[in-house]
Amino acid sequence: MAIAAKIVQRPEMAQDATGKAEEARELTGSQIICEVLIREGVEVLFGYPGGTIMPFYDALTSYPALHHVLVRHEQAAAHAADGLARATGRAGVCVATSGPGATNLITGLATAFMDSVPLVAITGQVGRPLIGRDAFQEIDVLGVSQPITKHSYLVRNASELAGILHEAFQVARSGRPGPVLVDIPKDVQFEKAVYQPAKYQSSDAYLEEQAKKTPQPASALISRAAELLAESKQPVILAGHGVILSNAYTELKAFAEKTEIPVITSLLGQSAFSEDHPLFIGMPGMHGAAHTNRAIDASDLIVAVGMRFDDRITGDVSTFSPHSKLIHIDIDASEMHKVKVATVPIVADAKVALAALTEAVPQSNRRTWLHEIRQWEDAGRIRTQQIVHDESLPDPVSILKAIREATDGEAIVVSDVGQHQMWTARYYNWTRPNSHITSGGLGTMGFSLPAAMGVKMALPDVPVWAVAGDGCIQMNIQELATLAQEGVAVKVAIMNNGYLGMVRQWQQFFHSRNYSETPITGPDYTKLAPAYGLTGIRVTRRDEVAAAVKQAMETEGTVIIDFVIESEANVYPMIPAGKSVHQMIEETVEE
Repeated sequence: MAIAAKIVQRPEMAQDATGKAEEARELTGSQIICEVLIREGVEVLFGYPGGTIMPFYDALTSYPALHHVLVRHEQAAAHAADGLARATGRAGVCVATSGPGATNLITGLATAFMDSVPLVAITGQVGRPLIGRDAFQEIDVLGVSQPITKHSYLVRNASELAGILHEAFQVARSGRPGPVLVDIPKDVQFEKAVYQPAKYQSSDAYLEEQAKKTPQPASALISRAAELLAESKQPVILAGHGVILSNAYTELKAFAEKTEIPVITSLLGQSAFSEDHPLFIGMPGMHGAAHTNRAIDASDLIVAVGMRFDDRITGDVSTFSPHSKLIHIDIDASEMHKVKVATVPIVADAKVALAALTEAVPQSNRRTWLHEIRQWEDAGRIRTQQIVHDESLPDPVSILKAIREATDGEAIVVSDVGQHQMWTARYYNWTRPNSHITSGGLGTMGFSLPAAMGVKMALPDVPVWAVAGDGCIQMNIQELATLAQEGVAVKVAIMNNGYLGMVRQWQQFFHSRNYSETPITGPDYTKLAPAYGLTGIRVTRRDEVAAAVKQAMETEGTVIIDFVIESEANVYPMIPAGKSVHQMIEETVEE
């Protein structure tokens, strides 16, 4: 393998952002990767070594500031980096070799892409002379990843490596965040080039500079929005993930309180607005609260902030909130008019736009509208209380209540995908900002365990719970070994009903209870956990739930609780896919 000749014969001096002299050094591509990661503030990265990324792993041992976590599957590396990114707002980093290593990252990258999560994925590639020749473990990872990344790079020379990597972090974190992939041939990792740190701008500095240049929302649009708000009698706020990404909690609260508009949070918007607040009215959509969906249906104005009108919220778009006008605030211009035509499209950061809108509107009184919504809520609560259930088994509400009480509401809860995800979103009382993390857009089973690991490693002093079903937990269950190896204390609640629960529920309603391939078995977690050096608990009675959660919190390390719940428990209400709120399926007394 040819190694490039030295570019400089003697060191040159440069200045970093603090004015401290930094030496321009000749380094290998692998060393440059490590230097850039440190300069970008990376402390933890997740990956799995292999042939084409081996030079990087060789260099990594000389950089003790970088803590590498050896996952047991590359998909888990992407999910763990995703969890870290969602918890901190910084770009998570995952690493894999070429071929199957790179393709194993794809589901994790797609998950991050759909939910606007900043990631930087570094993949090894076969040497430059072998590219395009179907070499061993060669794959066109750029072609594979382009639809599910903000940008993808193939580094062709070590001299351009530092610039590309810094730019990757900037792209991942700026605007609407998302994943970026950097593919680095093996010989580029060996090749030498001059690294001059002060020549490159870190993503922190870049974002700070961009913030100064961020234009204010057009005054004409703010004025028009203020007019619509003044005219509206029955408005609602739909708050999405963008509120969390822009750290606009204070601005959303101030806007809601000044206008007295009821606040609804999407699945990814859960924990953007405290559910203890008197203006909070619930989660919308397919499994949203009935009164929440009715409020949207009856509204005359929607203020949508950082949300994309996912089909799980709208159902039949033609019948979704048919009499309302729309003020849509989003940093991504491509979201405007994509699903719902906006009366006032405001392309701006949610934090900036909400502050401007709050200043432009007068104090309002909409207590009559809120009272009407609360009457719908009370009617639904009374009807639900009339339905008798078996109270001997653990149920989702008791499990979630126990977790919240044991952690004083300070836990970060990472939910997987399925019925347990909907129960968690609906029945855990979200009051801590950014405390709910889940795969929303892609709906990736197997997300919770590795993502919770990433969250806990980012925030070691915060209690972290993973809530999963008995199907989801088995998709990345091998990461129990990683948790044990790293000594990471994630508490895991499995809602075990012996089915792929959400699919079974659909089969019940739409396929005449033909439960084709949805019954599922699993291991005895009280035996599996000790095999990994962890603790396993099994709970079969509702009166044992609180004690088991307390025991988990008091036990060192990762603990798995296998909660055996009702086998055919359903999530209610349910709006069939593509239908309207008027076709909602609600639990009945006969059920």
